[in-house]
Amino acid sequence: MVLIKIRKRYHLKKKKIKEVKEQLKDYSILIPSEAIVEIIKSNLPDIVLINGEPLIMFVDDEAFPTLKGALKADIKTKYVVVDMGAVKFMAKGADVMSPGITEADPLVKEGDLVIIIDENHRKPLAIGRSLISGPEMVQNREGKAVKTLHFIGDEIWNLEI
Repeated sequence: MVLIKIRKRYHLKKKKIKEVKEQLKDYSILIPSEAIVEIIKSNLPDIVLINGEPLIMFVDDEAFPTLKGALKADIKTKYVVVDMGAVKFMAKGADVMSPGITEADPLVKEGDLVIIIDENHRKPLAIGRSLISGPEMVQNREGKAVKTLHFIGDEIWNLEI
């Protein structure tokens, strides 16, 4: 287990909250209008706390929901669906391989951040960066499709403030 060393924790200004909401697009509902919004700077990606919960993270200066944030959102965009055989590997932080993908948002481009969900329950399993486009993920029968960045059971998932 990696020890999280918090270097800074502060409230976000309204202007910065507006910028984050614009980056989140469909997932901006994670930041209600009267929420207490803080950011944590640590040895992990920067985490945005909404009323004390780690719901958003910054990956290369791009705001995206954490798994806890994805659980609270209605996932309609930037998603990749994996078959149930991939779930046990995803829980250990494995990257997503094309043969395990049953469906993907057709608008996903190479380099996009995506939410990986299971096909039966449609629950988020991991957050990753796409290595190929959404249609390619479904068509390909070999190779990596998504590099996993955050998964159930990692330091961000277990973060308690």
